[in-house]
Amino acid sequence: MPSLKEVKTRIASVNNTRKITSAMKMVASSKLHRAQQAIESMRPYESRMTRMMTSFVGSMEGDINTPYAAVRPVKRVAIVVYTSNSSLCGGFNANAIRALRNKVEAYRNQGVEVVRIVPLGKKGSDAVRKLGFADVPDFTRLLDHPTFQAVADIAEELMQQFVAGEIDQVDVVYHHFKSSATQVLTEETFLPVQLPKAETSGGVAADYIVEPSHEAVVQQLIPSVLRLQLYTALLDSLASEHAARVIAMQIATDNADELLQELTLTYNKTRQQAITTELLDIVGGSMQ
Repeated sequence: MPSLKEVKTRIASVNNTRKITSAMKMVASSKLHRAQQAIESMRPYESRMTRMMTSFVGSMEGDINTPYAAVRPVKRVAIVVYTSNSSLCGGFNANAIRALRNKVEAYRNQGVEVVRIVPLGKKGSDAVRKLGFADVPDFTRLLDHPTFQAVADIAEELMQQFVAGEIDQVDVVYHHFKSSATQVLTEETFLPVQLPKAETSGGVAADYIVEPSHEAVVQQLIPSVLRLQLYTALLDSLASEHAARVIAMQIATDNADELLQELTLTYNKTRQQAITTELLDIVGGSMQ
């Protein structure tokens, strides 16, 4: 059985760790509240823009002439992966990095070249370097201060490479924030954009009066929706990260509480045993 000093030292150590995990949970909860407000405010706008594009494209006759919807044989791909800058958020980073590795391996097995990986988050940057990619861009500050313009610049660069034929497909890997307890790892195709048909009532599509032309509006609407999708994925990932960290720190705090109870019980038993031993020594000495 450990000595009283060892048990007491262990109790103090666990207690200090519990204070840290409890404080980190409070900080993560505060950040989660702000991130949740941001994503919940953005989703109606992003959803409305997507419905607008769906309805508008569905009302047009014939094929839609946009370079962002060009489907060609996939020989070169780019991947955007969202992770965090720091750890202590459960399996958040590990799941995203595992999905990235599986995707890269699957493409290589198919003979498809992964020409570029855009990691948003320090953990993702480290994983991409370990995969052997050089010149990895640094977007760590973007997670600390997310702005639409910075994400729009990334989306614009990817769209230009797609239009120029440098890449044939762009995939996105991120965590979708459903609730504080549920974050779903999501893999989507960013480019080429899928142009859905509008849902119509009675088989009659909406008829829009457009100036200057349908084509001009499409050329502006689709890139705007794409930029918005990439930014919404960033807000989704940030909210998921903070939610995962809250859960992880809560579990760590609960484990610390259980360990403190066990150590306190061990301390009391050890102390009682020491007292009993001393009493027996005293009684035994008085009888001699």
